[in-house]
Amino acid sequence: MEGGATARTLLLNQGYEPIKVISWQRAISLLFLGKVEVIEEYDHDLRSVSVVIKIPAVVRLLRSFRRHAKPVKFSRVNIYARDGYRCQYCGDKASISELTYDHVTPRSQGGVTEWTNIVTCCYECNRKKGGRTPKQAGMQLLSQPHQPNWVTAVTIRISLKSVPDAWRDYLYWTGELNQE
Repeated sequence: MEGGATARTLLLNQGYEPIKVISWQRAISLLFLGKVEVIEEYDHDLRSVSVVIKIPAVVRLLRSFRRHAKPVKFSRVNIYARDGYRCQYCGDKASISELTYDHVTPRSQGGVTEWTNIVTCCYECNRKKGGRTPKQAGMQLLSQPHQPNWVTAVTIRISLKSVPDAWRDYLYWTGELNQE
């Protein structure tokens, strides 16, 4: 099965919205369990002694599902998402590579690394604030840090070069696409 061994399958919800990318093996398992229907197929065949099936490129869940209410994972990218990729001191919006995070109450003053003490910060404001509190540094926070109860958006990150043609009708592009 040339090329099929690494094939990935796009999983859609009942409303044809992308949820995530799964292995083709998982897609076939879901198909045989009666949980999905195949919307698009690759040209690759999966062969056994008695069965030949096409590898699913896009599958859709047949029933809705409710995600279990888990707390949002504390991570750098979720801090940036909570703060809208905006420095919480100067208000500048920036890319991930131009951002860091800041302890509102510095660790040297007893501050801890948790949702309520960490904010998105640009490197310039981070240097300016140093090991001081915002008040000590004469800086103002745009918003108080808090633990979010949801993540603002589900993002499937994939290179434009590697998007199979079968997926293109189901992915919604925002912003400019870079062909590189």
